[in-house]
Amino acid sequence: MGRTSTYLHVELPPPLTTRPWSPTSPGATMAMLRVRPRTRPTHRRYTEMALNWPLLREGQPAPGPLSVEPIRTLQYLLRQHGRSEVAVDGIFGPITAAAVRAFQQARGLTVDGIVGNQTWPALIVTVRQGSQGEAVRGAQSQFQARNLSGDPSKGLQVDGIFGPKTDAAVRGFQQAAGLAVDGIVGPNTWNALVNGVLAL
Repeated sequence: MGRTSTYLHVELPPPLTTRPWSPTSPGATMAMLRVRPRTRPTHRRYTEMALNWPLLREGQPAPGPLSVEPIRTLQYLLRQHGRSEVAVDGIFGPITAAAVRAFQQARGLTVDGIVGNQTWPALIVTVRQGSQGEAVRGAQSQFQARNLSGDPSKGLQVDGIFGPKTDAAVRGFQQAAGLAVDGIVGPNTWNALVNGVLAL
């Protein structure tokens, strides 16, 4: 399809004069300007760039209805990245802070010990059916925190194995949260989880 052009009629005033100007003034001329149609900019990876992550720092609880759980997720993800000294206790203490700073330095990020929009995207690990490890535990723990029965045995087990039950839980959450239902815990699903979406 060829590109279309729009023509804009513009009235040009005559040379400097003391008389008021109007389109019918002597010497007024008409020009035709060619205006190129505006094109929409292309935003690659727009969704990931637009995500707003919770702000975590030493000594403070996380915001949202599941104030402990985002910190636990952070700790699981740090362990996934080799920081085995971090205990998953939901407390952002000195050991977790030191691990965050070491991770930031290793990834070339600003080393401030604060986990926000800069650090979360580097920390998250995409997991799906067949995945195993600490990142899977982090996702499973998020679903266990949304278990309203009060009985942990009735919620999703935190075993680090992404099997059919975890896949079903992820898909159910994605559908309820209005996300793409693919069973994959990627940036959008991690973001919804740590921000407390669908948590009471």
